[in-house]
Amino acid sequence: MTLEMLYGKIHRATVSDANLNYVGSITIDAELMQAAKFRVGQKVEIVNINNGERFSTYIIEGEKGKRDICLNGAAARKAEPGDKIIIIAYASMNEEEIATFKPSIVLVDDDNNINEVRDYI
Repeated sequence: MTLEMLYGKIHRATVSDANLNYVGSITIDAELMQAAKFRVGQKVEIVNINNGERFSTYIIEGEKGKRDICLNGAAARKAEPGDKIIIIAYASMNEEEIATFKPSIVLVDDDNNINEVRDYI
């Protein structure tokens, strides 16, 4: 049996842009992706703290150091620039993996600079 477990998340990121006229996805700064152990094309759940929206999309890598968090395509209707979001990835794990795996929790400031990276919930 496998369970869906937290793989990584970026907590309270600030949406920097919403681009309706783009193929759907979320663009995340490459450094933030690395800190959260995210991969290009990986499915993520987005939770909008401002309006309560929850939706899934996939990741596109953004330019390193720009601190962009941009919702693209239909996802652009779910948040506005300035909104705070949580970007969450899950992974299917068996009991053995669960016992040893440590998620990557990335805490950011209002400008999407990394304040802290934790490996615990």
